[in-house]
Amino acid sequence: MSNIGLKITNNVKHISQPATVESSKTPREKAKLAKAAQDFESMLTSMMLKSMNKTTGGLFGEESFGGDYFDTIFETEMASHISKSKSLGVAEMIYKNVIGEDLDMNKIKHEVAEENKSVSKIDFKNDSTAVSPSKNSIKRLGEFDDIINKASKSHNVDKNLIKSVILAESAANPDAISKANAKGLMQLIDSTASDMNVKNVWNPKDNIFGGTKYLSKMLKQFDGDVEKSLAAYNAGPGNVQKYNGVPPFEETKSYINRIKGYMKYWENEL
Repeated sequence: MSNIGLKITNNVKHISQPATVESSKTPREKAKLAKAAQDFESMLTSMMLKSMNKTTGGLFGEESFGGDYFDTIFETEMASHISKSKSLGVAEMIYKNVIGEDLDMNKIKHEVAEENKSVSKIDFKNDSTAVSPSKNSIKRLGEFDDIINKASKSHNVDKNLIKSVILAESAANPDAISKANAKGLMQLIDSTASDMNVKNVWNPKDNIFGGTKYLSKMLKQFDGDVEKSLAAYNAGPGNVQKYNGVPPFEETKSYINRIKGYMKYWENEL
């Protein structure tokens, strides 16, 4: 690959006004954006260093053996160091324009840690049979991110738990219908939809808000115990009360285990 000649004037001129998006981002989303911004600055810095090296024939001279290889290592390491030391400020500028806050990795890491603490934990020690979601279902699910985020905030339910329930219930197919006549993304039966004031069970927003509201109700009823709440969502709260825990139904056990796998997937996505 030939070197890229980069004329440096104002290194932030062309990105001084990046498109802004909704600033109500979760800590995990902020962390991803911060990393992307830092990676972009590192790439930009590497291009600058490569351009400067080109004019001098490289650090080790044009005729040196392996000079190109060592120049590349030097440029990459220096770019990473400069980016992390905030010398250019490009990453900070991008992050602030999008999020509306100063880029502070320590603060972001703390927020992610606090978010993890606030979410009721599922025990992953027995998740050896849990499965990961398919690429197609993840792609379909992405169409409903905005609705899921709003439902999560409205009913105080972890958005990744909502996503996992949707994947387990319908594989993110809004037209799904079961043999028991459960409908839509979160597979609401008519009585539950009515109790949750769902106007149109086939409307993704109505379905997700209704399903999330019901999941929130189960979490409150079972004191934040996620496994019991999921069991109640799948088999009914009466069965959870009857067996004083997850009922001994293979379908329910498999359902919970599948959601464990999906939760693990989202946890590893950060």
